[in-house]
Amino acid sequence: MPDWDAIRYFLEVARTQRASAAAQRLGVQHSTVTRRIRALEQSLQATLFEKSRASGFTLTEDGLRFFTYAEQIESTLLAAQETLSGAAGQLSGHLRIGSTEGFGSTVLTPLMVDFQQRHPGMTLDIMPVPRYISLSKREADIAIALERPQRGPYLCTKLADYTLKLYGTRAYLASHPPLRRREDLDQHTFIGYVDELLFSDRLRYLDDLVQAKRVIFRSTSILAQYQAVLGGQALAILPCFLAAQDARLVPVLENDLRVSRSFWMYCHEDLRHTRRVMALWDYLKQAVGLNQALLQGRSTRLQTPSAPATCA
Repeated sequence: MPDWDAIRYFLEVARTQRASAAAQRLGVQHSTVTRRIRALEQSLQATLFEKSRASGFTLTEDGLRFFTYAEQIESTLLAAQETLSGAAGQLSGHLRIGSTEGFGSTVLTPLMVDFQQRHPGMTLDIMPVPRYISLSKREADIAIALERPQRGPYLCTKLADYTLKLYGTRAYLASHPPLRRREDLDQHTFIGYVDELLFSDRLRYLDDLVQAKRVIFRSTSILAQYQAVLGGQALAILPCFLAAQDARLVPVLENDLRVSRSFWMYCHEDLRHTRRVMALWDYLKQAVGLNQALLQGRSTRLQTPSAPATCA
């Protein structure tokens, strides 16, 4: 029978598809990973991976079947560890949460600081990135995305709606033609995304408002767009939770230009019985709900819950 270490090595290689990446995450040598995988395949009398320079370690049909069982074993061991360490005790362990870049940097990070202060036995990884987070590869324990996952063994909830508005600096607005109606946009320049590199169609909102030739600065990063707006050379559509906290920015045509989007929070179904994951899940639901005014642009300040969130 394979031991837990062998299964742990297998899971890391399956998720990263690279022995070198798995070795880095496990804190061992590359040769140790490949040796343990060969030993596991011999003990199971099955080929778990197809190996190539181009695609790395790709799961075979046997590997895919074993991966399902291995994840169940992993989840069961995590739940057992928490139960035996004392369910009523202080939360401990490690969690990784992935999110869209702007929300993760300006809202999620300060909330996670507050969560960690409440649970000092916890360690956290925050991943605010301009791309999708893969839970199937266990890149994170909890993900916050612009779209609800269409398939997969996930526990999912709508976290919040949020609003985006057109923003510019006071200096820009003072030195350019006035903006009283949508037609006045033709006299202005804009900042937006690199269209062919968008990771979600939910970010494709500028095209409906202005001609492409009026966009003078593009970036895959919403934080880069935010910094570019502060340069005072153009306007940009920004989420209110980012721009409303900066007094240097002013919303333009508020009644005519409002874009609504949503955040979805999800985790792997196997983690719903893991106490620390559900504690963070409940905290985020409470904390983000408390900040609806900021998400809609009616407030300029992020709030944290006044009392600890309930642990599931």
